[in-house]
Amino acid sequence: MKSSSVTKPEKLRVFILGASGKVGSILVQRCVARGHKVTAQTRDARKLVAGFNLDIAVGAPADKAFLEQNITGHDAVVICLGVDHTGRTTLFSDVTRELVDVMQAAGVNRLVVITGIGAGDTKGHGGWFYNYLIYPFITRHQYADKDTQEAIIGQSSLDWTIIRPAPFSSRTTKEPLHILTRTPRNVQLRFITVEEVAAFILDSLENRTFIRQMPFIGHN
Repeated sequence: MKSSSVTKPEKLRVFILGASGKVGSILVQRCVARGHKVTAQTRDARKLVAGFNLDIAVGAPADKAFLEQNITGHDAVVICLGVDHTGRTTLFSDVTRELVDVMQAAGVNRLVVITGIGAGDTKGHGGWFYNYLIYPFITRHQYADKDTQEAIIGQSSLDWTIIRPAPFSSRTTKEPLHILTRTPRNVQLRFITVEEVAAFILDSLENRTFIRQMPFIGHN
């Protein structure tokens, strides 16, 4: 009788920008638990602790010299960056512009990026509360820059995936995620947990899914 075997995911070397944030910190834990080697970027060394399969890189995410020093040798890069203000920002496009150049020069081709609800054709598809209160008063400036970020990524030669999560929530459900690569006119995805987003990122990395696609994910 032949024994069956399960193919284990290839162990990856992953560089995570924004590793001390909500999604980034969970992604770090999940990657390390699965045996992947992680380099975690942070501006504040006190927020992360190095350990087995986990190195800490302290520096600004838009600093090209910092990126050049740290990107080489990785299999994939993930951007989990956020901002803590409601004003105008160029953080996302500034980081991405430098990162794409560094990755292409270093021969690191796999890029996974979180943008979110309000980017591209997902605008107006996050449910009433998000569409009419959160987006116009809190996140619209972020998404103006994230649209620029997505355009930079789309023009690159990288094997990119842009993940657009629904609004983050602590609400849970047993219903499976809706995963849309096109946004139907009448769809509204109202919530998703940070844990689900981190799990989706890791799955995309391990299985190389959604290459050059922009999955819109969440629950209605």
